[in-house]
Amino acid sequence: MTGNFIPLKIAGVGYSVPKTVITNEDLTKLYETSDEWIYTRTGIKERRVVSGNETAIDLGLDAAKKAIEKSGIDVNSIDCIIGAASAPPQLYPTLACTMQDRLGIKKHIPAFDLTAACTGLIYALQVARGFIGTGVYKTILIVAADNNSKITDWSDRSTSILFGDGAGAMVVTASEDGIDDILSIDISANGSIGQMIQTNMPSQCCPLVEQADAIGSGKIIMDGKEVYKFAVTTVPRYVEHCIELSGKTAEEIDYLIPHQANQRIIEAIQNRLKYSDDKVISNIKYYGNTSAASIPIALAEGVEQGKIKLGSTAVLCGFGEGMTWGGAVVRLRKGIC
Repeated sequence: MTGNFIPLKIAGVGYSVPKTVITNEDLTKLYETSDEWIYTRTGIKERRVVSGNETAIDLGLDAAKKAIEKSGIDVNSIDCIIGAASAPPQLYPTLACTMQDRLGIKKHIPAFDLTAACTGLIYALQVARGFIGTGVYKTILIVAADNNSKITDWSDRSTSILFGDGAGAMVVTASEDGIDDILSIDISANGSIGQMIQTNMPSQCCPLVEQADAIGSGKIIMDGKEVYKFAVTTVPRYVEHCIELSGKTAEEIDYLIPHQANQRIIEAIQNRLKYSDDKVISNIKYYGNTSAASIPIALAEGVEQGKIKLGSTAVLCGFGEGMTWGGAVVRLRKGIC
């Protein structure tokens, strides 16, 4: 950016996952399958799911607190909250408004959700960048939280093997040192292929009018083969596009942190960039697809496990329902997670 555009700093990242683990072996109690069948097709061994009254709101709050702590900011300095979820536990109050309340922020600030499914973190980061860059707000909390296990059809083997629950959060601020942590970012969508992944919410017409032909189930419906073909053709090219926008080469980027949807899709991007395994962050084996939360979970956990060294650069990329996709090349400062 040029002119008076204010650079953005990624100040803190946090994540949270449920304690309950569902393994591939557990799923054999629901339908005919096997650990080998699931793992060879997806790269998933287990996933975390909420239990009882636990929801994505609880996970989002925990992740937000961790991100705020890492950022070193006072929670009351937050002047905007953006929520990102594929299907939040409640439509309203929004995830963002609930975070404002649960964090104890008393001042009146904007808090809203955006829906870009598994690309939600990248979309929210682009929105936050615009707000900070133009001086509208200085400190923004992004919370990406999903409990897909509650909208999964557990009799459908093709989709229920894929999803897990989790949350990730990111605090972004105006950069005081003049260094922009967003080297490039771009988001896109193609609504004409949106039927590949659908969640049609339950609804009913007024009893005084003609009734609709069908009522939504509220469950995830997905054409897995078409989603796979879309992802392996679109996402690798888009990652290259974002790297080119950053002014760097693929070799100059330290890490690839992709949306954790399917290990074979991750490998397709890896092969396109010619990256070695140590440059690619993948934790889908243990968490499955956690939607908008998957990128911040992979980032924060990667740092915890020593797979990601801070003071580095990474390309983040995601795709999801809509269909939406996006990517960003970012600086990872020391101390963010």
